Amino acid sequence: MASGEDEPRNCVVCGDRATGYHFHALTCEGCKGFFRRTVTRSTGLTCPFAGRCEVNKIQRRHCPACRLQKCLDAGMKKDMILSAEALALRRAKQAQRRAQRAPSQLSDKQKELVRTLLGAHTRHVGTMFHQFVQFRPPAHLFVRHQHLPVSVPVPPLLTHFAEINTFMVQQIIKFTKDLPLFRSLPMEDQISLLKGAAVEICHIALNTTFCLQTQNFLCGPLHYAIEDGAQASPTVGFQEQFLELLFRFHGTLRRLQLQEPEYVLMAAMALFSPDRPGVTRREQIDHLQEVTALTLQSYIEGQQPRPGSRFLYAKLLGLLAELRSINNAFGYQIRHIRGLAAMMPLLQEICS
Repeated sequence: MASGEDEPRNCVVCGDRATGYHFHALTCEGCKGFFRRTVTRSTGLTCPFAGRCEVNKIQRRHCPACRLQKCLDAGMKKDMILSAEALALRRAKQAQRRAQRAPSQLSDKQKELVRTLLGAHTRHVGTMFHQFVQFRPPAHLFVRHQHLPVSVPVPPLLTHFAEINTFMVQQIIKFTKDLPLFRSLPMEDQISLLKGAAVEICHIALNTTFCLQTQNFLCGPLHYAIEDGAQASPTVGFQEQFLELLFRFHGTLRRLQLQEPEYVLMAAMALFSPDRPGVTRREQIDHLQEVTALTLQSYIEGQQPRPGSRFLYAKLLGLLAELRSINNAFGYQIRHIRGLAAMMPLLQEICS
């Protein structure tokens, strides 16, 4: 037999099934609402039968005066009723708390956008770093200092950098061409957007290989340190100030512990930038960037909190702006390192 605690409890006013303590008394929803409405209206009630009406589940609506008096006799308190304004404020706060607890749900269109971006990323970008080893890297770049066969000539580090940077840009072009939203734009706009964003997207993707402990980029069996950039050319490598800016950016972004969908949505935001030089359909591209940005924001809000995730969306917007500065500085480096532009005609065109 069930214990007394499991048995249904009855309203102390009318005997109906109680739903909890309301205004200091155990009552049903009906008597709770009646008490709030009646007290709020502040109208005088009079019983035509000298206050002797029976109040129960069946007859509780027959005499409001006797029902109100029974509410008061049962211990319901008028001073516990909130004003309409206070009640609305409490409900708004409750709704806000529920919204904060409930994960944000992506719409079907947003889910499709994420799937499209992830698919193109997997096909063209996700594995490209493991292919750097195909571009004749100098032996010191190998994690275990492997030595290449004697019959294979080892080119200077600068040549290797030129080849892998060209390869990355080629893969980024394939990535963008695999996006229906990008292909829907006129060819001249596609070219303008690619020229503006290719290097930025490369660095967003490259960030997945950055190791915070060693401050190296780990690309398959190869590792790249800040010293490699400075020593890329026998005469002059990348400037120290640029390299420090670049590695600081990658450290900041990597510490945010982004998930793959967040990386690809960030890349899409960089791609669909309506303020790139030469763009003609700015309103359409601005709309595409807005759609991508809202998807990124919704995705972030739908995830469990992570270290450093407070204001994550705002932080990513700031890093995208910082990436613009890195893009401009990279173009300057390409043009001023002796012989590099000739080895990288594709990047020379991108950075022109």
